[in-house]
Amino acid sequence: MNDQAYAFLSQPGVGFFSMILIGVIAGWVAERITESNHGLLTNLIVGVAGAFVGGELASLLNIEVFGFFRTLVAAIVGAIILLWAWRALRGR
Repeated sequence: MNDQAYAFLSQPGVGFFSMILIGVIAGWVAERITESNHGLLTNLIVGVAGAFVGGELASLLNIEVFGFFRTLVAAIVGAIILLWAWRALRGR
């Protein structure tokens, strides 16, 4: 596997199962902050997608995101942005 594909598939210091845990926690926190009501699977999907959104936002702001806690914070911020955008698109 080349370096570009490896960088796309994982983040330094965070493995597959850690990313699942980060996704669930970030989705749950974002659900509570935005006063939404989702299930566990939706929280996982929103949290993992939020980790990618938060990571991209952090890279635009030149903030290093690595390890469990920094990835968790980026995922929470990204998940909140995703839920906010979803609500704006749905017109709630």
